[in-house]
Amino acid sequence: MAEIVIYTKPGCPYCIRAMSLLDRKGAAYTEIVASNDPAKKAEMVARSNGAATFPQIFINDQHIGGCDQLHALDAKGGLDPLLAA
Repeated sequence: MAEIVIYTKPGCPYCIRAMSLLDRKGAAYTEIVASNDPAKKAEMVARSNGAATFPQIFINDQHIGGCDQLHALDAKGGLDPLLAA
């Protein structure tokens, strides 16, 4: 099973939408609430090469991007193979 990490902000509709897609896929993930934790937010920005918006999603240490990128990856059939890896 893939290792998935998602950096989130409470109440963020994009975070909720991204996690809902992962939930529908049956994917287990680690949620890191980073919006109010400067160290966790800095970690997220560093891992994502400067992306500071929420969410930021990583699958097997590969930066996927945010909610829109996750859904686009799914729409073109690229998400399921990553989740199965």
